[in-house]
Amino acid sequence: MRKTVMIVDDEQPFHDLYAKMLEDSNYRMVNVYDGYEALSRLEEKRPDLIISDITLNMITGDALFLHLKSMPGYEDIPFIMATDISHRPYNNLRKIDPDLVFLDKTFTRERLIKEVKDKIG
Repeated sequence: MRKTVMIVDDEQPFHDLYAKMLEDSNYRMVNVYDGYEALSRLEEKRPDLIISDITLNMITGDALFLHLKSMPGYEDIPFIMATDISHRPYNNLRKIDPDLVFLDKTFTRERLIKEVKDKIG
């Protein structure tokens, strides 16, 4: 069965980039553009992994992460936070989930695939 990766980013070029980088994989991609849409789409298809930008409109990626980690049934979804800003102020999120991964948005295809495979196979 195909694993589902939810991409949460408010910029279309990043959705295109993730799709291109993961095109040879067998993952099903779900594209959402803000935290509210991510929360509303959870019930349609529970993702196996979420890759989210930190700087989103409305609900930021860190707020989405905190909300999901407090929701029964969703708290165990692996999370990769992609950002073009320093993640140092967000390192305290690892106290909630030590497996949280931060990726600088200049990551390579190989790094993304490695992180995704490490999280969901």
